[in-house]
Amino acid sequence: MANWHSNETDELCDALLSLETKEECYAFLEDLCTIKEVLDLSQRLSVAKMLSKGISYTVINTETGASTATISRVSKCCEYGAGGYKTVIARLGENKEQK
Repeated sequence: MANWHSNETDELCDALLSLETKEECYAFLEDLCTIKEVLDLSQRLSVAKMLSKGISYTVINTETGASTATISRVSKCCEYGAGGYKTVIARLGENKEQK
């Protein structure tokens, strides 16, 4: 894959990191993406969380509606990717424990 890091993607990361509330995040996502894109991203995160718990593709497909192709892609990212899913899933778990 070509190097996709650039000044523009750095700025996008900075923009995401600047958001302070869930409402700000919703507003930014609504302006930045289509609702379908946001829902697709949310579904992928749900799939990653379920995969991290060892849930089968069949159950994930039934519960999330994600295609087996999407589940497989997310699984490959969880297994061989940059670690982003693992970081987020761990932090979401930590945040739930703190509440």
